[in-house]
Amino acid sequence: MGESGKAFTLFEFFGPMAGGFLGVGGLVVVGLAKLFGFVMGGSEITLIGLLKLSPMMFAAYYFWKNGARKLTDKVAIFVPVVAMIAFWMHPVGQQAWFYALYWVIPVAAKFMPQNLFLRSLGATFMAHCVGSILFLYTIPTNPSLWVMLIPIVAIERTLFAAGISASYVIFTNVLNAVDKAFDVGRYLNLEKGYVLRF
Repeated sequence: MGESGKAFTLFEFFGPMAGGFLGVGGLVVVGLAKLFGFVMGGSEITLIGLLKLSPMMFAAYYFWKNGARKLTDKVAIFVPVVAMIAFWMHPVGQQAWFYALYWVIPVAAKFMPQNLFLRSLGATFMAHCVGSILFLYTIPTNPSLWVMLIPIVAIERTLFAAGISASYVIFTNVLNAVDKAFDVGRYLNLEKGYVLRF
């Protein structure tokens, strides 16, 4: 999210899927992977630094819970709504208030019919809302930055959602083949609806 020196990696595509395949274990895997990358990158361990590891964990959580279509799950609604309120309470956020409307997407996607792209879009915007709030409250910005980011976010998050969706279908098919040979399905949530039939 616009942070100087911050580059997006393939993990942005693969991270949320861990929740889909492993449930709560996926959140742990994502957290450990991000922590490993954080430590190996030589970053100083601080509270803010550790909090910056959390957006992808929220994305994995969203992807997991929306695969199960648990409409009783309040986290996928609570987090984006709180993020919007936090954005609007910040003096800079108040001047670019419409930016936070992006976070209606993960809430709305939760109530739409099951669709892998919408689920992926909701997951990537879940990470986006958490990451944006951390960015807003820890790094000095100005309203024009947030306004400038609006079209970039639309393209970026659409590409992430497409990448997550495609990766999930590919990995589901690979793991389904592995399951036939080694019976790993008892350890994984394999959504057979995404297994391609030729």
